[in-house]
Amino acid sequence: MSKYWPARAALAILALLGLAACVTLLPGAQRSPQDPWEPWNRGVYKFNDFADRVVARPVTRAYVKVVPGPIRTGVHNFFNNLQTPTVLVNDVLQGKFLAAANDLGRFVLNSTVGLGGILDPATSAGLAFNDEDFGLTLGKWGVHPGPFVELPILGPSDLRDAPALVVDTYTNPRQYVRNPWIRYGIYLPYLVDKRATLLPLDETLKNVYDPYAFVRNAFLQHRAYQVSEGKITEPSLEDPDADLRKEADESEPQPPQQPQPPEQP
Repeated sequence: MSKYWPARAALAILALLGLAACVTLLPGAQRSPQDPWEPWNRGVYKFNDFADRVVARPVTRAYVKVVPGPIRTGVHNFFNNLQTPTVLVNDVLQGKFLAAANDLGRFVLNSTVGLGGILDPATSAGLAFNDEDFGLTLGKWGVHPGPFVELPILGPSDLRDAPALVVDTYTNPRQYVRNPWIRYGIYLPYLVDKRATLLPLDETLKNVYDPYAFVRNAFLQHRAYQVSEGKITEPSLEDPDADLRKEADESEPQPPQQPQPPEQP
């Protein structure tokens, strides 16, 4: 493998993104104040959607079809366990010391009795899984999310959460595996497992008027829900684009009405 292939791959992705970014807003769609870079973001979303349709979705569907459910559950448990140190660090940074104790006990129990996290005895023992990351920690301490940004391959994010991904990377034990083949070999099934959890949403996206706007709004509302610790209502997935469809229908020219004949006395 050539040592220059990462740079060439990056240049190829940038070229594709540049072409994909030449998009316009959908008819009747209004620009969101949280999305000032919408034309570029839509281009990146278009590229991500293409990569998903060509590679990620077929691979994930084959994985779900071929691999038995108990094995997929074990893979999912394993990656949840690898994420626990990240959760634990952010528990402490947010001052959630009871949650930190819970997650420490969870990590120790699942890593030992749970055979490296493949099994999940911690949940049966009442140690619930928490979901924390450095972006949520920044939000907890008042850092504004900033504009929405669609990241290549990684998907929806914002100006606060995108740089925080770097910090989360270095709190994951996977980062400290010295052999790059093993490190990236672990990362690939992680992506497949993560995509598998999103398969039920594929049908929903097929039925929305503007999938990009739906994904963007769902992401922003979900992150606001997480930062507020449930004080903001979770986004609903039921008929998410009814207003957009209504606006589009109203913007279409209507045929002229025929005059009605006068009533006979």
